[in-house]
Amino acid sequence: MKLSKTALIFLTGGIFIVVVAIALMTYLEQTQERSRLSLELSAAQLLLSKQAAKLSPEEFSSQKSELESHLAQVESYLDTAKTTLSQSIESDEVADTLLEVAQTCGVEIIGMHSGMTSDNLRGVSFAALSLTVTIKGDVSNQIDFLFELSQQLPTSVDSSIEINAEEQSATCTLRVYAYED
Repeated sequence: MKLSKTALIFLTGGIFIVVVAIALMTYLEQTQERSRLSLELSAAQLLLSKQAAKLSPEEFSSQKSELESHLAQVESYLDTAKTTLSQSIESDEVADTLLEVAQTCGVEIIGMHSGMTSDNLRGVSFAALSLTVTIKGDVSNQIDFLFELSQQLPTSVDSSIEINAEEQSATCTLRVYAYED
Protein backbone atom coordinates (compact mmCIF):
# COMPACT_ATOMS: atom_id res chain seq x y z
CA MET A 1 0.00 0.00 0.00
CA LYS A 2 1.34 3.31 -1.08
CA LEU A 3 0.63 6.53 0.82
CA SER A 4 0.06 9.81 -0.90
CA LYS A 5 2.25 12.82 -0.22
CA THR A 6 -0.47 14.48 1.83
CA ALA A 7 -0.96 11.38 4.00
CA LEU A 8 2.81 11.10 4.44
CA ILE A 9 3.04 14.75 5.52
CA PHE A 10 0.18 14.31 8.04
CA LEU A 11 1.73 11.09 9.37
CA THR A 12 5.16 12.72 9.75
CA GLY A 13 3.56 15.79 11.39
CA GLY A 14 1.60 13.57 13.81
CA ILE A 15 4.71 11.64 14.82
CA PHE A 16 6.58 14.93 15.29
CA ILE A 17 3.78 16.30 17.50
CA VAL A 18 3.77 13.11 19.63
CA VAL A 19 7.57 13.26 20.08
CA VAL A 20 7.41 16.97 21.01
CA ALA A 21 4.55 16.28 23.47
CA ILE A 22 6.49 13.46 25.17
CA ALA A 23 9.63 15.63 25.41
CA LEU A 24 7.58 18.50 26.85
CA MET A 25 5.93 16.23 29.45
CA THR A 26 9.34 14.86 30.48
CA TYR A 27 10.75 18.38 30.79
CA LEU A 28 7.80 19.51 32.94
CA GLU A 29 8.13 16.48 35.22
CA GLN A 30 11.86 17.14 35.65
CA THR A 31 11.16 20.79 36.44
CA GLN A 32 8.58 19.82 39.07
CA GLU A 33 10.95 17.25 40.61
CA ARG A 34 13.77 19.82 40.65
CA SER A 35 11.48 22.32 42.42
CA ARG A 36 10.39 19.73 44.98
CA LEU A 37 13.98 18.68 45.69
CA SER A 38 15.04 22.31 45.94
CA LEU A 39 12.34 22.92 48.56
CA GLU A 40 13.40 19.83 50.53
CA LEU A 41 17.03 20.93 50.40
CA SER A 42 16.11 24.41 51.61
CA ALA A 43 14.09 22.95 54.49
CA ALA A 44 16.94 20.62 55.47
CA GLN A 45 19.48 23.47 55.33
CA LEU A 46 17.19 25.64 57.46
CA LEU A 47 16.78 22.84 60.00
CA LEU A 48 20.52 22.26 60.07
CA SER A 49 21.26 25.95 60.56
CA LYS A 50 18.70 26.12 63.42
CA GLN A 51 20.29 23.08 65.10
CA ALA A 52 23.78 24.51 64.65
CA ALA A 53 22.63 27.85 66.07
CA LYS A 54 21.20 26.08 69.15
CA LEU A 55 24.52 24.40 69.96
CA SER A 56 27.34 26.71 70.79
CA PRO A 57 30.97 25.62 70.63
CA GLU A 58 30.88 25.20 74.42
CA GLU A 59 27.95 22.82 74.12
CA PHE A 60 29.76 20.87 71.41
CA SER A 61 32.79 20.50 73.65
CA SER A 62 30.53 19.64 76.59
CA GLN A 63 28.83 16.91 74.56
CA LYS A 64 32.22 15.67 73.43
CA SER A 65 33.39 15.52 77.05
CA GLU A 66 30.23 13.65 78.08
CA LEU A 67 30.65 11.16 75.23
CA GLU A 68 34.33 10.63 76.06
CA SER A 69 33.39 10.05 79.70
CA HIS A 70 30.72 7.57 78.67
CA LEU A 71 33.22 5.83 76.38
CA ALA A 72 35.70 5.54 79.26
CA GLN A 73 32.97 3.99 81.46
CA VAL A 74 32.06 1.49 78.76
CA GLU A 75 35.71 0.56 78.22
CA SER A 76 36.12 0.11 81.98
CA TYR A 77 33.05 -2.12 82.04
CA LEU A 78 34.47 -4.12 79.12
CA ASP A 79 37.79 -4.58 80.94
CA THR A 80 35.92 -5.73 84.06
CA ALA A 81 33.85 -8.17 82.01
CA LYS A 82 36.99 -9.53 80.32
CA THR A 83 38.65 -9.98 83.72
CA THR A 84 35.62 -11.82 85.06
CA LEU A 85 35.37 -13.99 81.98
CA SER A 86 39.10 -14.62 81.71
CA GLN A 87 39.06 -16.88 84.74
CA SER A 88 39.69 -20.36 83.41
CA ILE A 89 36.96 -22.94 83.46
CA GLU A 90 37.91 -25.94 85.52
CA SER A 91 35.23 -28.60 85.32
CA ASP A 92 36.29 -29.87 88.76
CA GLU A 93 35.62 -26.44 90.27
CA VAL A 94 32.27 -26.22 88.50
CA ALA A 95 31.37 -29.73 89.71
CA ASP A 96 32.34 -28.76 93.27
CA THR A 97 30.17 -25.64 92.98
CA LEU A 98 27.26 -27.75 91.71
CA LEU A 99 27.59 -30.18 94.62
CA GLU A 100 27.85 -27.38 97.20
CA VAL A 101 24.82 -25.56 95.80
CA ALA A 102 22.84 -28.83 95.64
CA GLN A 103 23.68 -29.60 99.27
CA THR A 104 22.82 -26.05 100.38
CA CYS A 105 19.47 -26.11 98.55
CA GLY A 106 18.49 -29.62 99.62
CA VAL A 107 18.43 -31.28 96.21
CA GLU A 108 20.21 -34.37 94.92
CA ILE A 109 22.18 -34.41 91.67
CA ILE A 110 21.18 -37.62 89.90
CA GLY A 111 22.96 -37.00 86.58
CA MET A 112 25.52 -34.71 85.01
CA HIS A 113 27.12 -34.52 81.56
CA SER A 114 29.69 -31.96 80.44
CA GLY A 115 31.86 -31.03 77.47
CA MET A 116 34.15 -28.20 76.40
CA THR A 117 33.42 -26.10 73.33
CA SER A 118 34.41 -22.73 71.90
CA ASP A 119 32.04 -19.96 70.94
CA ASN A 120 32.58 -16.77 69.02
CA LEU A 121 30.32 -13.81 69.67
CA ARG A 122 30.87 -10.72 67.51
CA GLY A 123 34.49 -11.58 66.96
CA VAL A 124 35.27 -12.38 70.61
CA SER A 125 36.31 -15.98 71.37
CA PHE A 126 35.02 -17.74 74.46
CA ALA A 127 35.72 -21.14 75.95
CA ALA A 128 32.48 -22.74 77.06
CA LEU A 129 31.81 -25.63 79.40
CA SER A 130 28.49 -27.16 78.39
CA LEU A 131 26.65 -28.88 81.26
CA THR A 132 23.46 -30.86 81.58
CA VAL A 133 22.48 -31.42 85.21
CA THR A 134 19.53 -33.48 86.46
CA ILE A 135 18.41 -32.90 90.04
CA LYS A 136 15.78 -34.39 92.31
CA GLY A 137 14.00 -32.73 95.22
CA ASP A 138 11.11 -30.45 96.13
CA VAL A 139 10.15 -28.07 93.33
CA SER A 140 10.82 -25.03 95.53
CA ASN A 141 14.28 -26.40 96.36
CA GLN A 142 14.90 -27.02 92.64
CA ILE A 143 14.07 -23.40 91.89
CA ASP A 144 16.35 -22.27 94.74
CA PHE A 145 19.11 -24.48 93.28
CA LEU A 146 18.75 -22.96 89.80
CA PHE A 147 18.75 -19.43 91.20
CA GLU A 148 21.73 -20.04 93.49
CA LEU A 149 23.61 -21.76 90.66
CA SER A 150 23.25 -18.65 88.49
CA GLN A 151 24.58 -16.58 91.40
CA GLN A 152 27.57 -18.88 92.00
CA LEU A 153 28.42 -19.16 88.28
CA PRO A 154 27.91 -15.57 87.05
CA THR A 155 29.32 -16.30 83.59
CA SER A 156 26.82 -19.09 82.99
CA VAL A 157 23.78 -18.99 80.75
CA ASP A 158 20.86 -21.40 81.12
CA SER A 159 19.81 -22.64 77.71
CA SER A 160 16.97 -24.86 78.90
CA ILE A 161 15.28 -25.84 82.16
CA GLU A 162 12.72 -28.63 82.40
CA ILE A 163 10.93 -29.20 85.70
CA ASN A 164 8.90 -32.38 86.17
CA ALA A 165 6.71 -31.71 89.21
CA GLU A 166 5.28 -35.24 89.31
CA GLU A 167 8.70 -36.90 89.54
CA GLN A 168 10.11 -33.96 91.52
CA SER A 169 13.05 -33.69 89.14
CA ALA A 170 14.52 -31.01 86.92
CA THR A 171 17.01 -30.99 84.07
CA CYS A 172 19.03 -27.86 83.39
CA THR A 173 21.30 -27.30 80.41
CA LEU A 174 23.74 -24.45 80.78
CA ARG A 175 27.00 -23.07 79.45
CA VAL A 176 29.75 -21.55 81.59
CA TYR A 177 31.83 -19.07 79.59
CA ALA A 178 35.42 -17.86 79.90
CA TYR A 179 37.13 -15.27 77.68
CA GLU A 180 39.91 -16.52 75.42
CA ASP A 181 42.69 -14.11 74.41
